[in-house]
Amino acid sequence: MTVSPESTPSATVEQVSESELLSAFLPLSKTSSSYVEVGPGDDCAVVAVPQGRVVITTDTQVVDQDFRVRWPNGYETTGADTAHKCAAQNVADIASMGAVPTSMVVSMTLPGDTPVRWVQDFAAGLKDAFERLGASECALVGGDLGRGRELSVTATVLGVMEQGNPVLRSGAGAGGTVVHAGVLGHAAAGLSALEASPGSGWDRLATEERQDLERAQLRPLAAIPAGPRAARAGASAMIDISDGLLRDAGRVARASGVVIDLDPAALEESVAELARAGEAAGEDPWRWVLTGGEDHGLLGVVPPGVQVPPGMRAIGSCAPADRRPADHGNTAVTIAGQEPGEWLGYDVGEGWDHFEP
Repeated sequence: MTVSPESTPSATVEQVSESELLSAFLPLSKTSSSYVEVGPGDDCAVVAVPQGRVVITTDTQVVDQDFRVRWPNGYETTGADTAHKCAAQNVADIASMGAVPTSMVVSMTLPGDTPVRWVQDFAAGLKDAFERLGASECALVGGDLGRGRELSVTATVLGVMEQGNPVLRSGAGAGGTVVHAGVLGHAAAGLSALEASPGSGWDRLATEERQDLERAQLRPLAAIPAGPRAARAGASAMIDISDGLLRDAGRVARASGVVIDLDPAALEESVAELARAGEAAGEDPWRWVLTGGEDHGLLGVVPPGVQVPPGMRAIGSCAPADRRPADHGNTAVTIAGQEPGEWLGYDVGEGWDHFEP
């Protein structure tokens, strides 16, 4: 069977060979950039590293663990959705180090009944995602396609430090300003909408607003260019918010030996953006803003005297860990000087944990 994007509307993975699947996949994606010296086709790719240092990250998406093929509200996840999320969560990690994403390898495990069209949509979705995320120098340079019982996608992304040193989680200091780029809580609200059955309170929300939030979960618009800009502006610590503001801010605080105190007034705009959705869903939007993951915004810290980097906003400050009130125990993140649960009036938790039941 000869496979092409035009001849496979109903073909499945079990009906084609590996070479035919690759011939349908690769032409649809972006496979070259100024950093790529040898792309797909050989045993290995060759990617230029001008400054002699490379930044590497990897992440896996597994069906029914990290995404659904069919959601309770009736939406069916496309290959392009999965590709965009794959790109966003990986290039955001690169950007959080202050680096520029340059190349990606992808390993896909595909059940035999996976439509070839889904795989092609994934390829085209990667190309579109790189452009929409502001990662235009990133290209797909290789990977692996294999058969298996459940659909999964693992990507590894490389990036380069164009100048300066990598920005680590451990670089925050007392007196620093906590800054953020991107949105907060939108992907979590979108997840709630996708998980809702027809006839739920979500139906009271305007269709366009609901779909915007669903897209924030399916295709998060990570603030990739903000990472290198923040590094150039003097950011001393940074992290990709993948598991929620409280959890990821806590990771920076503990790695740096500080307490991060969030300013509720600075977060009220994010809460207001989700107010109508919260009313429809019967949820407190503060929960989404503080603990919702997968927006893949960037959280950073700039030292005293350094201006807030372009494209970011101040949302808090850092204090020495030994100034933590005695009754706060090991709390690494506070809101207006109080434990989050104390400030909210209920236990909000910290955010997403991949191994919690």
